[in-house]
Amino acid sequence: MSQTVVVAGVGLVPFAKPGASQPYPQMGAQAVRAALADAGVPYQAVQQAVAGHVYGDSTCGQRVLYEVGMTGVPVVNVNNNCATGSTALWLARQAVAAGAVECALALGFEQMPAGALAMQFPDRPSPLERFDALARRRVAQELPLALRYFGGAGQEHMERYGTRLATFAKVRAKASRHAAHNPVALLRTVVSAEEVLASPPIWPGVMTRLMACPPTCGAAAAVVCSEAFALRNGLDASVRIRAQALVTDRPESFSSGRMRDLVGFGMTQKAARLAYEAAGIGPEDLDLVELHDCFAQNELISYEGLGLCAEGGAERLVEDGDNTYGGRWVVNPSGGLLSKGHPLGATGLAQCAELVQQLRGAAGARQVAGARLALAHNVGLGGACVVTLYEQTAGRAA
Repeated sequence: MSQTVVVAGVGLVPFAKPGASQPYPQMGAQAVRAALADAGVPYQAVQQAVAGHVYGDSTCGQRVLYEVGMTGVPVVNVNNNCATGSTALWLARQAVAAGAVECALALGFEQMPAGALAMQFPDRPSPLERFDALARRRVAQELPLALRYFGGAGQEHMERYGTRLATFAKVRAKASRHAAHNPVALLRTVVSAEEVLASPPIWPGVMTRLMACPPTCGAAAAVVCSEAFALRNGLDASVRIRAQALVTDRPESFSSGRMRDLVGFGMTQKAARLAYEAAGIGPEDLDLVELHDCFAQNELISYEGLGLCAEGGAERLVEDGDNTYGGRWVVNPSGGLLSKGHPLGATGLAQCAELVQQLRGAAGARQVAGARLALAHNVGLGGACVVTLYEQTAGRAA
């Protein structure tokens, strides 16, 4: 029988521009120490650790954790592109749920280079060969790969549903308003939709610079444990992972011919459906969402993939204000990737930290009133998608 898994502690460091952060061992160790302190457990209590990073050599996780202690604990390094942090959490949760361990640590960190994402090993086949072949048939422009994919998906949504560029600008402006209250966000200046539209075009008519998330360095961590372990040791057991799903691409990602499926729409739909079914709830039951807004275009498309609205209904959701305070859901109260930043290995665990703080009622000025049920959505091309449902459980706090 699967054990109830609680998030006993979270930690993260303020995100920074490439070149302005500490080296990854210091960032990662700081996030781990913060998570352990938040949980109230020593590092010696951790029975398994999963470390997520995309940029760096194979055992960067050990390099980080040796700064914290050398207990001989099993350390697994994982790279699932932009979904790496949530994949680390998925593995840690799985170990606890299965009863293999009672207390596990998930951490993610990234010391990123400046500029657009690029392949690091040009002497061998790219894992995105199939993606790029399809994208180049649909997008003639020579653009950085992520911009080509996600911009192409946004352009497709505009052509199919009449979505306006101004709507994507409103998504970015909303992110800036939320990030203004987040002390660890990289970009905290509030911008208007008009300012987003007026920023330099990186794909004329399709995307401006402010609609893309910045390359970012940072780290985040979470301590997960069984409910029995938490209560036995006097830990806060008030937030549990109610359901979680990790999926990869299916043939439709390529056979549908649609750019949205190339950037994870189908994976998002399937992962969300599996999580909702496992939890016995629907999107209407959610209070807040942290979703993968690497581009404003992907936030809007993900509203539909997660079932927050019907296909083609995302522009109306934005216009009605149902993605912010006072609306149906609060989406990315942290400011999301667009404003908080996107250190690839840390992103999914930064989402975890935000949602745990929200469900504890400890998010300060960005607190979502009455938050009880939250969803995190983390996508990596190549591909992987993780959807996690977190629940505040009254009466479970020790």
